[in-house]
Amino acid sequence: MGEAETEIMDVNGAAAARRTRGRVVMLVDNGVKGDSRVQKSARSAAEAGWEVILLGRQTGPGETSWRLGDAEVRLLSVPTDVGDPAYVRRRSPRRPLAYPAGGRYVNYRLDTMKAWRADIVARMARLRTGQAGGPARLLEQARILANRVGLAIVWRWVRFRARETRLLRDGRRDPDAWTNRLPVVFWKALLGNRSWRRLDPALWQWELGFGRVIDELEPDLIHAHDFKMIGVGARAAARARRDGRPVKFVWDAHEYVPGLRPLTARWLAGQVTHEREYAQHADAVVTVSTALAELLRDAHKLPELPTVVMNAPVMTPGEEESGAPVPDLRTLCGIGPETPLLAYSGGINPVRGVDLVVEALTSLPDVHLAMLSLHPTAHNKGAEELRLRAVELGVADRIHLLPYVPHWQVSRVLASADAAVSPLHHLLNHEIALSNKFFEYSHARLPLVVSDVRTMSEVVRSTGQGEVFRAQDLTDFLRAVKLVLAESEKYRAAYDRPGLLAEWSWEAQAEILDRLYARLLPHAPGRELAEAPVNGLRPDPALSASPR
Repeated sequence: MGEAETEIMDVNGAAAARRTRGRVVMLVDNGVKGDSRVQKSARSAAEAGWEVILLGRQTGPGETSWRLGDAEVRLLSVPTDVGDPAYVRRRSPRRPLAYPAGGRYVNYRLDTMKAWRADIVARMARLRTGQAGGPARLLEQARILANRVGLAIVWRWVRFRARETRLLRDGRRDPDAWTNRLPVVFWKALLGNRSWRRLDPALWQWELGFGRVIDELEPDLIHAHDFKMIGVGARAAARARRDGRPVKFVWDAHEYVPGLRPLTARWLAGQVTHEREYAQHADAVVTVSTALAELLRDAHKLPELPTVVMNAPVMTPGEEESGAPVPDLRTLCGIGPETPLLAYSGGINPVRGVDLVVEALTSLPDVHLAMLSLHPTAHNKGAEELRLRAVELGVADRIHLLPYVPHWQVSRVLASADAAVSPLHHLLNHEIALSNKFFEYSHARLPLVVSDVRTMSEVVRSTGQGEVFRAQDLTDFLRAVKLVLAESEKYRAAYDRPGLLAEWSWEAQAEILDRLYARLLPHAPGRELAEAPVNGLRPDPALSASPR
């Protein structure tokens, strides 16, 4: 590998030459725009002089691309038919009268019945308003009667089978049912870590969507984000090495897979065995916290502790981001500076414990709650249920459900609140992580009220930036909230500790990631290459990427 130049487009659309330290292909299983860690990783690596191409997924056909700073983003179409395994398509002895094809046929049959009923209603209306009489009218009446009888019989049969299909689907989702555990035990005993091929063959969709593109890009380093992409990255690295290209493979573990809530017993076992098969093939592992790094090292017998790159916010947004207006939280809520305001940022579901905060408002009559929780393009069932609960409790006028803002704005938007809450329940992944919201709250310099999940509560106690309460304990939560609202300046003073917020910034974490890349690619030019002038020369097309 040596110094290379690529041709990129500047803000005016003109071609500009840029030296790069090597080509990094990042992989993620989503549409990129909602994943702040992936966005920050790609942008900062490109700013450090690497040629970064980030491959994500789009739901429609074709390909979409744009630039994220100096990084290129490409969304690829991923086939979904491989996600319909044979055990879902065929009939099940548990519910033999359920519809096959995983229940997708149910809606077709129900809609067909509705269309049949609409046709009968229309024919009856025409008959009643028509002028025809005699035998023709009697014949049409007989036909309609026969159709109504037929519809009544078939409708009951379809609804019965639809119910059987729903019960079968719910039964398959129960991870504790022996009928679901038995296939997992069988396939794991037979195939070991290769059993994901039977337990969740949908994982092949990422190979079919991404594999060929990765090979064509000929990367120097592959950075696979999270557990679904580890197999794609490991196989691409193996193919490259077979062809004589010494590519390096980095796996970025965002969470602890055995600690996830199981969609089904087969699904979770499939993800776990898939990760176990390929974890040993990574040249380096990156993760989000020291506690998770230790779990991964022990679970996969890794030769070294994974590198920790925390989910910290950026202190200095990119040029195209810094000019965007920042909403004022209190203005969005319609309240003034004198109103006590708690803030929450992130998704809403039962294990995040936000319902406890809503219930607490009944004992905090002057306090409002602002929640940056609504995805702008998706219905949020959890948010709607929370809104209904607030109405029942009589506090709906003090709950402000607001849309997400770009990741680089979160801390600045939250800064006008009086305190921030993180009421997580005790789950393994909650115990071992410092979440995005923790760092975003910290950069907003907010006093924190956090549940006693292990890692976050330990940090809060050590820094003095907030109070810890027993998870799911309303009385203890109220105690903690009243303390931080009464002495907010005491808790804000924790952020004056020299270097604390700088350490908890993405800029500091990006340096860690860059050093890892440089260690894996020791012959790559140094970071100073990214800041060196190119003498105004247009690059030779032969130098459009690093030498392979």
